[in-house]
Amino acid sequence: MVHRNSDKQLLQFLHNELELSKADIAVALRHRELDKGPIPMLLWQYGFINLEQLEQIFDWLAEHA
Repeated sequence: MVHRNSDKQLLQFLHNELELSKADIAVALRHRELDKGPIPMLLWQYGFINLEQLEQIFDWLAEHA
């Protein structure tokens, strides 16, 4: 479940810029509820993104903090 506006913006970035499917994002969100991990790390851990994309996400997060 998305709790904050910043989460919504991140999810839009993941879908629009990195072209992740809504299903991939949904898996990360479900695991975040269980594992309490950050979305970018869960996406990487489950193989939905590579290290370059993970870096792009961290750069985006730094710009939008």
